[in-house]
Formats: sequence, C-alpha cells, structure tokens
Amino acid sequence: MKPATEPTTLTGASFEDLVREMLVRLGEDTQREGLVQTPERVRKALQHLTKGYAEDPEALLKAALFTEPYDEMVIVKDVEMFSLCEHHMLPFFGKVHVAYIPNGRVIGLSKIPRLVEVFSRRLQIQERLTTQIAETIQKVIEPQGVGVVIEARHLCMMMRGVEKQHSAAVTSSMLGCFRKEEETRQEFLSLIRQRPNGV
Repeated sequence: MKPATEPTTLTGASFEDLVREMLVRLGEDTQREGLVQTPERVRKALQHLTKGYAEDPEALLKAALFTEPYDEMVIVKDVEMFSLCEHHMLPFFGKVHVAYIPNGRVIGLSKIPRLVEVFSRRLQIQERLTTQIAETIQKVIEPQGVGVVIEARHLCMMMRGVEKQHSAAVTSSMLGCFRKEEETRQEFLSLIRQRPNGV
C-alpha cells in the first residue's frame, strides 16, 4: 500500500504526529476511517499503561503503615499484572505473589496490589519488576523478609520470535529470612501453589 502522505519532520511533533508518522512508515493511510482517531487513542492508551512513572511507590506504602506485633507470614497472592516489555513494547501479563514477615509494622493489604500496579505500569522486564516490588517493601517497612514470585506470559515470545504459545516465565526475589531460611522460603512457595479449593 502506498503511503497517503510524505513523512513529516519530527522536530517538535506531538505524540499524535509521531503515531501518524509510524502508521505512514508502516504503509498505512492515516486518513482512512479506522485510523483517523488512532493517534489519539494510542496516546491515551500508552499514557494509561505507563502511568506508574508519575507515582511514588514508597509514598504509597508509607501512607498505609500500621504498628502491629503480628510476626507470621502475610501473603497476597494471584495479583493480576499487566505490563509492557521494554524491548518490543508488547504486553506481558500474569500473576504476582507477595509475602513478607512483619517486624513490628504491617502494610494495608490493598497497597500491595497497588504497588504491583505502580511498577507494572512502566516499560519493564519481568526480572526488574520482581526485584522492585520486593526491594520497595523491604526498604519501607523493614520486615524480617520479603518474597515475590511472578508468573507471566510474554506476547513478544507468543506473537513473534520463537512463537511459543504456552510458555511462561517465572521469576523470584527473596530477601531477608526468605533468602536465608529454606523453611520460610518453602512455606511461601507451598502456599502460593495452593489453589482456592485448598489443593
């Protein structure tokens, strides 16, 4: 298909102009009905999918810290996660499991999924996302330890490259007692494997 317009200069171009330029370079007609509003839609979508850059993960947790003598493992598992791979800007998605053992302070439970969202709404790689979640919890509340496991499927593997449809990547970050004590680590891994019906 012949491009509808000649490529424009990109200096001082708006986000929408850049998307139109990309569509032209792909060989599309940016004036056809289905694409007229696409540049604006892409801008809004990417702003939403990368809104984590404008959020402070440490401030998020500090706003919901509570003094509590509880010292057993706290787990929030099966947190849905959607992110964009920084290599191809294609989605990867899956489940995040987070555990920590308090050391005098606990986090409001809803803040853990929010923390996952702050870091996942950025251009990411799964390995860094895993460590960022764990290290932020460790830094802010100084628990006895933190464990994070992410299981995810990557469209850059499923749609291009090796095109393997059923492969999943699993990453983990274990800090404090989760790294030092095998029993603690195994308890966490055992509990996140359990399904809702207990098996």
